[in-house]
Amino acid sequence: MFVGIQAIPYGRDHSNPPVTQEPKWDSARTRQLAADSCFDCHSNLTNWRWYSNVAPMSWLVQSDVDGGRAALNFSEWDKPQDAGIDDITEAIRSGSMPPWFYLPLHPNAKLDQAEKDALIAGLNATFAQSPPIGGG
Repeated sequence: MFVGIQAIPYGRDHSNPPVTQEPKWDSARTRQLAADSCFDCHSNLTNWRWYSNVAPMSWLVQSDVDGGRAALNFSEWDKPQDAGIDDITEAIRSGSMPPWFYLPLHPNAKLDQAEKDALIAGLNATFAQSPPIGGG
């Protein structure tokens, strides 16, 4: 059965569309924190690791990247974004982002409280000086 599900084509569209515009980050530190903890699903700079080619894990990874990019994409700041700053900061504050199941294979994405606070403050400043266009 494991070999058979490898023939299902979903989960192997490992494209990274071009970066059309990033926000004007308030600092390099904010961008680095976002890159470490958010960019795999919320940008066009996804690092497609080996397990993203093996079903059924490939299905979960593809779904997460597709959903993440649809809600918030730091690589397409010139397009409407669905997630607002309040939603983003609450997700970080509550620990729902990054998701718990992402962290074991991505230890650099695990933020301590000081890093969470810095990311939230930096994202607030970034959104204030470089808000996404509306209509997402």
